Amino acid sequence: MLLPYISATAPKREKDAKKRIVITGMGVVSVFGNDIDTFYQRLLAGHSGAGSIDRFDVSKFPTRFGCQIHDFDSSGYINRKQDPRLDDCQRYCIVAGKKALEDAGLGGSELSKINKSRAGVLVGTGLGGSTEFFEGLEAFNERGYKKVSPFMTLYTLPNMASGLLAMDLGFMGPTYSISTACASSNYSFCAAANHIRDGVADLMIAGGVEAPFNPITFGGFVALNVLSQRNDNPQTASSPWDRNRDGFVLGEGAGILVMESLDHAMKRDAPIIAEFLGGAINCEAYHITSPRPDGVGITSCIQRSLLNAGVSVEEVNYINAHANSTKVGDLAEITALKNVFKDSSRIKMNATKSMIGYTLGACGGMEAIATIKAIQTGWLHPTINHFNLEPEVEFNIVANRKQQHEINVAISNSFGFGGHNSVVAYQTTSFVVG
Repeated sequence: MLLPYISATAPKREKDAKKRIVITGMGVVSVFGNDIDTFYQRLLAGHSGAGSIDRFDVSKFPTRFGCQIHDFDSSGYINRKQDPRLDDCQRYCIVAGKKALEDAGLGGSELSKINKSRAGVLVGTGLGGSTEFFEGLEAFNERGYKKVSPFMTLYTLPNMASGLLAMDLGFMGPTYSISTACASSNYSFCAAANHIRDGVADLMIAGGVEAPFNPITFGGFVALNVLSQRNDNPQTASSPWDRNRDGFVLGEGAGILVMESLDHAMKRDAPIIAEFLGGAINCEAYHITSPRPDGVGITSCIQRSLLNAGVSVEEVNYINAHANSTKVGDLAEITALKNVFKDSSRIKMNATKSMIGYTLGACGGMEAIATIKAIQTGWLHPTINHFNLEPEVEFNIVANRKQQHEINVAISNSFGFGGHNSVVAYQTTSFVVG
């Protein structure tokens, strides 16, 4: 059921410093590297991370490219003895999580400043350790069960990325994983915020991670017929809202935030970089891969997100869209946005996936970082690969070149297979400390 039009009469924002949620650190593992500023500079420059896949033989696949991470280095973040056993899903999570803590002023001995029994880890993933599973299956088929790694079952589990990071840090608060496909990160942010607001935790490491580049997972996406087949020019293949788009480009990585109550952050003099205002989740209840063409499910999720955040429609002026470059998905999201935001002329919107690909469970985490950096810098990264815009798109999509924009309130959309919708809202630090 859709809510009435949400105007300036929306509920007031949360005032209690123990229930207001702020972002104090960010960590990323991406096709553009593991440094936040480098990551965003590459986005601003409009670089594409798409290229040939070399982690396994793709010569017989109709799609032979993706946004695969090369030369990943976990030195200084993961124990050398443990590292070779892990799936990349856990590696990416641990590195991004620890980098987020460093960014929050909690690296190394600084962790002693917090109560670890009130700190948790909530990193979502769609697939978990899928490469570990593939290698175990391969060993079983070729040499029998005795050659299957005793770590295979453990490191395949979706919760293991969060669990291992918590063990490494000694965090004893709420720790688990949410798996809602490409909406996993935003679901995790909403749940983490609720743990803090409920008084269960002071601080949560939250976000998403995915490492899908192995033959069985990649082959599954090929079988779904959802991947672009632009092998002759992969850097132009991810093209949300372009009439000639032919599917998405698979990506990987991790995007993780440190979320705290404002009260806790201020007491430890933390570097507050943005405020998480709120969010909402719901289900399409329609189709396993496709959203409702009329956008009703997404419309409702956006409306409920604004209500939860205490934000009026008029306050939102930037959207980091889900925009995965599929024919039906892109237009269903546009329909929903037009249902909510009647005046599209004042809103700018972009698609991070046009450069880093579709990172599945990590989407919302990596896009949260892009959103927060846009709030911080006043610069929006472009949506690249725009040559022939769909006529239904009436928003400024920051086509092909970065644009300056003073953001008031930003929302970030993530939708997953299975009908999982999620929308979250962020605002600048000036509101937090003013």
